[in-house]
Amino acid sequence: MELGIDTTLTLLAAGLIFLLALGLGVWKYRQMAVSENHLAHPYVDIAHRAALMYSFATLLIAVFVELSDWPTWVNLTAAAVVVFFFVSAIGSYVVHGAARDTDNQFAHAGVPLHLSMLALVVGEMGGFAVLLAGFVHGQLPA
Repeated sequence: MELGIDTTLTLLAAGLIFLLALGLGVWKYRQMAVSENHLAHPYVDIAHRAALMYSFATLLIAVFVELSDWPTWVNLTAAAVVVFFFVSAIGSYVVHGAARDTDNQFAHAGVPLHLSMLALVVGEMGGFAVLLAGFVHGQLPA
């Protein structure tokens, strides 16, 4: 079976996010091993779990990319938008975990955070909706 470049790149993203999750697991373990309460910083834990979940979510996206009826550029763009927001979320968790600056980024949320969250919602849901529509168009009888 020959995969399209859109599917191949989405699968590569899934693999890289999973590798990141494994690395974050090492960081989490290290913090657990040396802390007095044997817990990692909350955002290190969140980053690890989010990366694991987003890696598998990216695999799901790759399936919809492969089965979508839209042109390659549409599928690749839609998948890239979703993956961008996945990685951005993980990145923000890593920053908070490394800085140990908060255990709840919404405790003192300002306009920039709320605008970022709005962009994330539109980007993730919109990107996936495009792929789901392409799947429906290509795979379900009219």
